[in-house]
Amino acid sequence: MSNERTPLVTSGVCGLAVTAAACGVELDAAASESGPGTPSKDPRHLNTFFGVMVPTILSMFSIVLFLRTGFVVGHAGLLQGLLMVVVAYTIISLTILSICAISTNGAIQGGGAYYMISRSLGPEFGGSIGLMFFLAKVFACGEYVLGLVEAILDVFGSDPESSVPAGVRVLPQGYWYTVLYSSAVLLLCLLVCLVGAHIYSRTAFIILLVVTVSLLSIFISSVAVQPLDFVIAHKGADNQTLRYNASYTGFNATTLRNNLGSGYSLDYSTNSVMSFATVFAVLFTSCTGIMAGANMSGELKSPSVSIPKGTIVAVFYTFTVYVLLFILVSATCDRTLLIQDYGFLQRINIWPPFVTVGIFCAALSAAMCAMIGASRILHALALDHLFGLPLAPATITSSSGNPWVAVVYTWGLAQCVVFAGQLNAVAGLVTVFYLLAYAAVDLACLALEWASAPNFRPTFQLFSWHTCLLGILSCLVMMFVINPVYSSGSIVLLLLLLLFLHYRSPTSSWGYISQALIFHQVRKYLLMLDVRKDHVKFWRPQMLLMVANPRSSCQLILFVNQLKKGGLYVLGHVQLGDLDSLPSDPVQQQYNFWLSLVDKLDVKAFVDLTLSPSVRQGTQHLLRITGLGGMKPNTLILGFYDSCTPEDFFLQDSAFCDSSIGQGSEGEYNFGVDLPSLQAHFPPVRHVESPRWLSPEEYVGIISDAIKMNKNVCLARYFFQLEGEGKDSKVDGSERTIDVWPLNLLQPDSRDYEDVCSLFLLQMACVLNMSNKWRNARMRIFLNVETESSDQGWVVNEETFRELLRKLRIRASIKIVPWDSVVQHHVQPNGEPPAEPTRALSEEFLSAVNCMLMEHSSQAAVRFLYLPRPTAQSQQYLAQVEAVTNSLGPTLLIHGVTPVTSTDL
Repeated sequence: MSNERTPLVTSGVCGLAVTAAACGVELDAAASESGPGTPSKDPRHLNTFFGVMVPTILSMFSIVLFLRTGFVVGHAGLLQGLLMVVVAYTIISLTILSICAISTNGAIQGGGAYYMISRSLGPEFGGSIGLMFFLAKVFACGEYVLGLVEAILDVFGSDPESSVPAGVRVLPQGYWYTVLYSSAVLLLCLLVCLVGAHIYSRTAFIILLVVTVSLLSIFISSVAVQPLDFVIAHKGADNQTLRYNASYTGFNATTLRNNLGSGYSLDYSTNSVMSFATVFAVLFTSCTGIMAGANMSGELKSPSVSIPKGTIVAVFYTFTVYVLLFILVSATCDRTLLIQDYGFLQRINIWPPFVTVGIFCAALSAAMCAMIGASRILHALALDHLFGLPLAPATITSSSGNPWVAVVYTWGLAQCVVFAGQLNAVAGLVTVFYLLAYAAVDLACLALEWASAPNFRPTFQLFSWHTCLLGILSCLVMMFVINPVYSSGSIVLLLLLLLFLHYRSPTSSWGYISQALIFHQVRKYLLMLDVRKDHVKFWRPQMLLMVANPRSSCQLILFVNQLKKGGLYVLGHVQLGDLDSLPSDPVQQQYNFWLSLVDKLDVKAFVDLTLSPSVRQGTQHLLRITGLGGMKPNTLILGFYDSCTPEDFFLQDSAFCDSSIGQGSEGEYNFGVDLPSLQAHFPPVRHVESPRWLSPEEYVGIISDAIKMNKNVCLARYFFQLEGEGKDSKVDGSERTIDVWPLNLLQPDSRDYEDVCSLFLLQMACVLNMSNKWRNARMRIFLNVETESSDQGWVVNEETFRELLRKLRIRASIKIVPWDSVVQHHVQPNGEPPAEPTRALSEEFLSAVNCMLMEHSSQAAVRFLYLPRPTAQSQQYLAQVEAVTNSLGPTLLIHGVTPVTSTDL
């Protein structure tokens, strides 16, 4: 999976370290990779218990276990409290299934959720969610620090109403003192993280033991401690002291019954009335550590076994502890004690320091874990160069691989969070950010499942798209239940980040799930596109443009892009050669160059190349096999076969000039094709003396083949003179004119303006008139009539033609062109027209037709002419068409064979 670690830019290094045990970040990996001569140890040494269960349990207990259990039960009651626990654990359980599926489908690197999402959904979504997850970790760090300070002040804070001796309660209290103490704790966390997270990771198991002992003391105290009464005092409005009588009753049925229902009231820490949403937001912060074990895949002996097993066991264990603790406190403590004293577990313990030490260890552990985890996510984002210069310093690491600059970034932002002053004040925002990140993980797993990619084979199978979808919906619903303002703001921020990253257009080689989903959907809809259900009302042009050398064909490529009207557009090219005499297929190596050309020209076209002994055979191959199902070319477009010296478009367009190299984004991933190699790949344009790859007979044979295969044919001449088709052009067509000559000018005796070919000609002109750069162009249709003839039927024909245009909804002005003087050159000396259509037309007639076209259409931007069927005499046929269109300017000669117009609704 080395390609998964390829950065967005070629200069970056994306081999990331994984955080310490509790946060899932390996710290020594970067150091071991820093020098090629440094011997590296196998990092996979952790088992399920130490690698997954310990960090996950510690992250999920945090401070809620000791400081907010009474808050939840007191306000929500036992029944709603248990409902909150069930809802919270249902949401995280659904997300855990997705985490286990993704993490067992391949090893993940540093960055945790960011790495999972970015490598699954692409850099735009991964980068935006990664930054949101970083912010969630930062706010969580601030929240844990505030919780720790709250616990410290409960023990050591000065309180004249307290019965505890004043010698212990020496710390002054107040908002700014809280900020000061929080800053000191944050500074301690910063120092530990700067020295190295390995100090913390080595003590994780000891911390878990301390927390477990504290928990056991709580359960033992519930039966060992006798009923107690307390007087709790708080500072109220205007510095008034509010006193509350509270009691610990021990196990009591009356106490349990009184605590079953909800009793939402004023929160003494924030002076705001609580509700289901605000209490749930506080509770859910205990569920934000489920990814700690999944991030350890790089250090686990058997990730595919340890991650699902360890995470699920840890979640089940913490769920059991929370349920038992909720039942215990609701049966032993009255509601006043639960609501008015968040640290009540210390009051009712057989030895209060048990709980005090447990709170300090849990809170400090969670704060350092959040700071370490956030810094590693930021470091991963910086290494991927998603946000450019602002995060560039975060790539700096110490000699041991510790990203100390990212740690300082995290500390600075967490310092801003502690100015909130109260844990409950930031709990809602933390929960919303985490829910959004969990929804993104579920979305990543859902996308992988729906894409049905053969390589998505996770060893963990206990999930389906139903669980992923339910996880997404539950996360989004709970976000808005908790706080609609925060939820809306976070989603808006996510969308802004998505737009920013999309505007920067980071291109990676990680693989895009969007491509897999698009393939899946396109295949499904292609099967539904039944050619037997085609109807002329919904016909659209589907073009195959044969290109010999793009250097001389760029204007034509741009023009056909305007002509396609939402249909299929394919650039075809024939490479001359025989595969039997070659060691490998030379065509496969050329696709990237042609696709880069399509990107440069900004046209919506596919590319199809083939290898063939002759251009004619190669064109037959492409006409037969290009496209799939109902999306196959129905129109072949060829450049004109003449002796004009082609011009090199690459020398005229700034997009292909060397001076424009620096204008792109620095280090932009270009799929191995930079501008110099693109220019070098396509050969110089043909000189006059250069031999041609195509004979006149073969060229006319291609036209005949296409007509036999029931394909419409267009010959494009002089399109190198057409300007204003580039993507930077501001042309809107208001000064352009489209001229249409629907009569077969080489067979004037036909006099048929409504045959299939003429109607196809009108349709193509109308399609061009509907495109962006031609929408305001004027379309003129020229009707050639013999006014001096004794047959005046042309007047009736004109009215009939006007009626036809009205029925076809074609807006165009009709110009009557008398051409008696031209037709007289067509008849034989005896006054009769040539008996054989293949008979050579006189040079006088061809010159007269050309003069007529020059007279009436010299100022047109483009001309549409009727292309007659090829004759057996290829040289003669080409000479006649060339003579008629000589020096006209951009001209499209069209021969249509399929009905394309409809007058019915």
